[in-house]
This record gives sequence, C-alpha cells and structure tokens, in this order.
Amino acid sequence: EVQLVESGGGLVQAGGSLRLSCAASGFTFDDYGIAWFRQAPGKGREGVSCVVNSDGSTYYADSVRGRFTISSDNTKNTVFLQMNSLKPEDTAVYYCTAAVRCADAGPTIVVVTPRHFASWGRGTQVTVSS
Repeated sequence: EVQLVESGGGLVQAGGSLRLSCAASGFTFDDYGIAWFRQAPGKGREGVSCVVNSDGSTYYADSVRGRFTISSDNTKNTVFLQMNSLKPEDTAVYYCTAAVRCADAGPTIVVVTPRHFASWGRGTQVTVSS
C-alpha cells in the first residue's frame, strides 16, 4: 500500500525554524517526485515545493522561496522540508504527495500527481505565532 507519512510540525515563534519529513513507501521512490502542499483553515491546498528525484530539480512557490529548502534522502525514501524564517502566514497543515511532474507557474508551482496512486498523508500541523 502506498503510504506517505508527514512529521516534524510544531509550534514556533515568528522567525523560527522547523524541519518537516515525508516518509514514503509502497512505490518506487526514485521514479517520482515528492511535493509539499499546505492548507490553512478555510483555504484550499497550496503548492509549496517539489523535488524531482530523477534529476534533482527543485521548485518553490514565491511565498517560500529563499526561506524553505526541499531535499531528498533516496536511501531512506524520505523528503525533507527545511523551513526557516517562519512567518505567521505559514501556519497550515502541511501534506506531502507523490508527483510525476513539477514546474514553476508564475508565483506558484504546478504538480502533476500519479494517475492511479496519487496519495496524501495525514498532514502535520505547523503553527507560527507572532
């Protein structure tokens, strides 16, 4: 079974840092990218970042560029999202999902998920206080 498990969220003050982890299993990790999305209360899911494991390409929404860094440990089938200089507007539940394509799309990113096994974890809560 495809599984994506997010962890690492928490409560921090503005300007602080967190590192999120996405542990993947049940599919060939190296054949896909992994994307991070977030969803604030009353809002839709927003693409945050993506890493394509086949070539190492990374993509970021403008809102997090320069503050967040995505990386992969392919030996552990795990993707990380290092979040620095956190702002209250970063408060959201953060989710990861498998991706077959990621690209820049103006201020946002576009993520194409696998047709038949697109899967979302349960998410991890990030709360940034002011």
